[in-house]
Amino acid sequence: MAETYFRQKLGTLLKDADITIDGPHPWDIRVLDDRFYKRVLTEAHLGIGEAYMDGWWECDALDEFFYRILRKGLDKKVSAMPRFLSSLAGKILNLQNPARAFVVGETHYNIGNDLYRAMLDKRMIYSCGYWKEGNSLDEAQEQKLRLVFDKLMLKPGMHLLDIGCGWGGAAKFAAEHYGVRVTGITISSEQEKLAREYCSGLPVDIRLVDYRSQKGTYDRIYSIGMFEHVGHKNYRAYFQTVRNALAPDGLFLLHTIGSNRTGTNTDKWTSRYIFPNSMLPSANHIARASEGLLVMEDWHSFGHDYSLTLKAWNDNIERHLPTLARSYDERFFRMWRYYLLSAAGSFRARNVQLWQIVYSQNGIEGPFDVPRQSRIFA
Repeated sequence: MAETYFRQKLGTLLKDADITIDGPHPWDIRVLDDRFYKRVLTEAHLGIGEAYMDGWWECDALDEFFYRILRKGLDKKVSAMPRFLSSLAGKILNLQNPARAFVVGETHYNIGNDLYRAMLDKRMIYSCGYWKEGNSLDEAQEQKLRLVFDKLMLKPGMHLLDIGCGWGGAAKFAAEHYGVRVTGITISSEQEKLAREYCSGLPVDIRLVDYRSQKGTYDRIYSIGMFEHVGHKNYRAYFQTVRNALAPDGLFLLHTIGSNRTGTNTDKWTSRYIFPNSMLPSANHIARASEGLLVMEDWHSFGHDYSLTLKAWNDNIERHLPTLARSYDERFFRMWRYYLLSAAGSFRARNVQLWQIVYSQNGIEGPFDVPRQSRIFA
């Protein structure tokens, strides 16, 4: 009786997004366990994500399914309790304090370099590509790097700080193509090890350190895909750290995923299985935290490009499944596929955003012709 009620209620909700249970379209879902219906309606995204990992339902086009769900706002029509509890924890606790700083490095970025080599582009850039001029993942990531460094107006001999340097792809590109010196910091020991090897022979120094412990002064600072781990209780301290490290005539570029809503929580499924202690900043968070410390010079939004990037990453994983299956089990692959494609649908629905924001220390004198199209090297 209860199963029938939950099935009917969920079916009615899904109809608003043109999704049918056991329907003919690739975005329709096939339910393989009747416990699915109650779990989704009472546990929201945590429930639907765990149910997918457990094999309780299937969908041939997960990204399209989530695009339709989020575009219609159906996520707001199921239980709000998981979101409330996560928000409450975020208000009370500093989930990103220095003692917790290395948790996400150990549990996500240290999963295995073999996985990331298979998934990412040739430079292993784990952030949104810029597809305006890119026809492949490699091209989109190169265009993104050029866009970042052109916005920063790099000149040979400058010293850069890369906050959250990943596997060193951006630092190496800057050193090779712009003639600069780079200090890169990460909280992942696996990233540090590979980045050191990758940047060997170049003026690139890779350090395993939390951003709050970084010392020195830099001509330019950039942070690509790291701010999502800072947390709202630390945003002001983050921008203070950047200001202290930035030369008087310096520039800072922040590349981050952003939320349309100002809150204190992250998605519960994402925090449990993908990025522990993470949260997405809102425009309000960023503006308030940086106000009085740095001068905002430009704000560029291109969230749709992340949906393309995530789908390209998923395609790469699917292509390398036979090799990766030696190290990862089926439940892991279901979790990873769900992570990539649900996020792709979310960006396409503009439920979340991708921002690049340029700051100066004291305001740029004269005109600032902000690039939207990257410079092509000969």
